[in-house]
Amino acid sequence: MTSSSIYKIAIIGTRGVPAKYGGFETLAENIVHYHQKNTLPDLITVYCSTQNGIEPSRSYLSARLKYIPLNANGPQSILYDVISLILAIWDQNNTILLLGVSGALILPLIRSVSRARIVTNIDGIEWQRSKWRGPIKYFLKFSERMAVRFSHAVIADNDAISRYVAQIYGVECDVIAYGGDHAISVAAIQVDELNIPAAYAFSVCRIEPENNVHLILDAFARQKDLGLVMVGNWSNSNYGEKLYAKYKKYDHIALYHPIYELGKLKTLRTNTCLYVHGHSAGGTNPSLVEAMHFGRPIAAFDCSFNRATTENKSLFFSDSDELLQIINRRNNPKFGSSGLDLLEVARRRYSWEIIASEYFHLMRN
Repeated sequence: MTSSSIYKIAIIGTRGVPAKYGGFETLAENIVHYHQKNTLPDLITVYCSTQNGIEPSRSYLSARLKYIPLNANGPQSILYDVISLILAIWDQNNTILLLGVSGALILPLIRSVSRARIVTNIDGIEWQRSKWRGPIKYFLKFSERMAVRFSHAVIADNDAISRYVAQIYGVECDVIAYGGDHAISVAAIQVDELNIPAAYAFSVCRIEPENNVHLILDAFARQKDLGLVMVGNWSNSNYGEKLYAKYKKYDHIALYHPIYELGKLKTLRTNTCLYVHGHSAGGTNPSLVEAMHFGRPIAAFDCSFNRATTENKSLFFSDSDELLQIINRRNNPKFGSSGLDLLEVARRRYSWEIIASEYFHLMRN
């Protein structure tokens, strides 16, 4: 195969690989893993930020890496994605996988000067998140519209997102979720340095109002039979700092700052008797599909995204009273069986082998 006939794929919109941050980075890494494992002939380039905390390298597994001296998150993210898109066209990629909609405002120009196939994962309905207000909210909604209109294919990670896009824009999405089996494939690492209750529920998330952290903490503070271990970025907002100060005094509630080692998270997830998922926005949340692979019961906030992800097999709550009722029912025989139902869904729908193969089929179609 000559260099001119090699199919070239660009992955844009992440901090880079190897994954050290969030769901899109994990997605990009597992696409690269699948590419190398199956010795696919495509040339993959991942566009990375020099500010991702990883020493720059020319390659990772079978992917080439290209760096942009901007932050992939925060105010610089729009320019970061725009420059990545321009470079991807300059490098004559055949397909561009755009993760997120920040840079979508430039897609009309990209389509006018390039024949590259644009495949965009629009993530959740980002503009609806409570943390965005005013001009930022309107910009994100505009970017979403540009992404849907000017992409050759639109990926929704959740059936509820797909229905939203069809209703608002009249466009059919390809529904491809996230894998979660990477969370169980690593070796467990003991967490002896942490003060873990003997019997506990576990939760890991960004500490934001839309993740209903206040609701979860209130429910657990009102009983003492089951402990809670909660991991998150407590210092990143006034919301998190206030909650941390209020609830750290409870002996059966253990609040920890971010833990990124998958081995430590595996230990915490394996030994919990209940996973609590408070996310109310987004689509298929990576932390939820990861938790499903451990076969533990899951108490999830009652919203269309979580119901679609778990096929209605989770235990659902809408307020702290309902969550407290779930906690008090944990000795019911049906409580444990719900975790096995979720494990079956996870193995059928949320393995990276399945997810990555669907991405490659769409990117090369």
